[in-house]
Amino acid sequence: MDWELNAEGQRILSCESGKPMIYVGYGEESVDMYRGNYRIEDYVVERRPLRVTGITEKPEGISMDLEGQIVLTVKVEGELAVLSFRQINPAINRFWFRVEADEKESCYGCGEQMSYFNLRGRHFPLWTSEPGVGRDKTTYVTWRSDVENKAGGDYYNTNYPQPTYVSARHYYLHVDSTAYADFDFRNRDFHELQIWEVPASIRIEAAPGFLELLEKLTAFLGRQPELPEWVYNGLIIGVQGGNDRSLGILEKTLDKGIKVSGLWCQDWCGKRVTSFGKRLQWDWKYHQEMYPDLPKRIQELHSRGIKFLGYINPYLVNDGELYKEGKARGYFATKGDGGDYLVDFGEFYCGVVDLTNPDAYEWYKNEVIKKHSLDIGIDGWMADFGEYLPTDDIRLYSGISPMKEHNRWPALWAKCNYEAVKESGKLGEVVYFMRAGGTGSQKYCTLLWAGDQSVDFTIHDGLATVICAALSAGMTGCGLSHSDIGGYTSLFDNKRTKELFLRWAEMAVFTPVMRTHEGNRPDTNFQYYEDEDCMEQLARLVEVYTMLAPYMKELVKENAEKGIPVQRPLFLHYEEDKRAYEVQYEYLLGPDLLVAPVYLEGQDTWDVYLPEGEWIHLWTGEEYRGGEAKVAAPVGDTPAFYLKSSEYAPLFEEIRRTHGKRESGR
Repeated sequence: MDWELNAEGQRILSCESGKPMIYVGYGEESVDMYRGNYRIEDYVVERRPLRVTGITEKPEGISMDLEGQIVLTVKVEGELAVLSFRQINPAINRFWFRVEADEKESCYGCGEQMSYFNLRGRHFPLWTSEPGVGRDKTTYVTWRSDVENKAGGDYYNTNYPQPTYVSARHYYLHVDSTAYADFDFRNRDFHELQIWEVPASIRIEAAPGFLELLEKLTAFLGRQPELPEWVYNGLIIGVQGGNDRSLGILEKTLDKGIKVSGLWCQDWCGKRVTSFGKRLQWDWKYHQEMYPDLPKRIQELHSRGIKFLGYINPYLVNDGELYKEGKARGYFATKGDGGDYLVDFGEFYCGVVDLTNPDAYEWYKNEVIKKHSLDIGIDGWMADFGEYLPTDDIRLYSGISPMKEHNRWPALWAKCNYEAVKESGKLGEVVYFMRAGGTGSQKYCTLLWAGDQSVDFTIHDGLATVICAALSAGMTGCGLSHSDIGGYTSLFDNKRTKELFLRWAEMAVFTPVMRTHEGNRPDTNFQYYEDEDCMEQLARLVEVYTMLAPYMKELVKENAEKGIPVQRPLFLHYEEDKRAYEVQYEYLLGPDLLVAPVYLEGQDTWDVYLPEGEWIHLWTGEEYRGGEAKVAAPVGDTPAFYLKSSEYAPLFEEIRRTHGKRESGR
């Protein structure tokens, strides 16, 4: 029996004799986790196609029997189709689903991808994990990380995977499953989606254009709230070392005319020194010796219009006070035999707060986040490590397999943070930023951050990756993103330079939030506060960021109301421009500003592609029309252009008048 689904005049699904749409089978996986890095292998014992052996019309939709193995029900309402699955054969644990493809079609999304924006031509395993130190198997850093720490990644490793993609054929597809998945876009004629279970449903929705399509997708997934007003007041500086050092660097920063909106001290809870570098004491309360009288210090900062940010994650170190409290209450995940389950986080061990246990969830939300962060005046934090839920010999309160809970964990962790803030009446005042994500994170994640980039210009690990990350996350419904200015990970003699820091900072001007990080090895990497010239340049860049606030706020509001990301691929506004679908390292900041960050070392000019229109170079006022252009790109001046017809042209002209400083060339 033949069956097909069409949208916008194009065939999306088809099930014909000799051309099955669904395959099922049985597989045996091997999963090895070491410090958040996973090695996953699968042995497929059986795979076979399913034919439609019966079709009946029911009130809930068209029901199809697939050889007595699965019952598929299809319900179509306008441009939305929902395919629901009922598993008959309990032995099935592998499921493959084929979607019609066009040879020239582009696809985007699958969560936050770091290496490739267009997914076509590759497959993408979807499993939240550490991205790896090194994500290019041809590099020395990746090889050495693999050999020494099992920590080398690959192009598809990501903290934020999601079984959702958007097609250039103007539809999105979302799979309702948290099981391990692998979306394969390599075949010319079809996309094949593999899921390690029979999914509850697959949702496909179409629209005439991308803006409307993203509005529909985010209406389904949920949307991020608007950022607090205070973030637009300046730079969030990431420093550590206790009250004296942190506040001293703050004063030095302010003395140099750098506007500061927040002081972020990730070691507010204390520190540990490991072979990886300076780490934290994972006991989420302020450290009395390093940060004495912190609540009072926070009040003093508030009186000066400066916020204070900290750090938390859903694990507690086994020598901390909160661990003892949680263990006494039975709030940690256990081994299969009921014994203590501790995770190795790199020379220290932590318990897994069992967020599937309602009592543990409420305890963490109320007695950890509210009591020890919000109640002492903390205005935000890094909500880290949502991707570490182990899968071997761990027992959760829910009774659900950790192989199913693993990809759900980041969204559950985000929800815990969200509820703590909302119930405290501080939604819209507090901002927490997360690197891990999954389906459902959107409405609970106040801000995404791109994770732990290397402190360099490498394509798969450094500055370039955060551009791709923001664009792909935006196509998956998470449109507020930012990154550590200067990167984070420094290993194997890889050290941050002044040039890298400034190139990163000049790009961060054109993102929702500017925030620095000292990195995992602060003492051996370049820091802005140690260089007078850098501080002067940074002051100028932060000033531009604050001047952009009226425009940025409108974009953030649109993301909250319609799900249109702040940083946008060119084709979102130039659908007829074929070249726009190929551009990965430029983006539109809203509809009116085009940004082409310099992501390579040692450049003084930069090649830019401009869509059709009249564009004004932000720094010089020189006019350009659509097409290729080569512009001067001295450090400090990210190539940026605005539409001549923009209603914000007076604002952009004021930025040029006060902060433009260099000539551009063709």
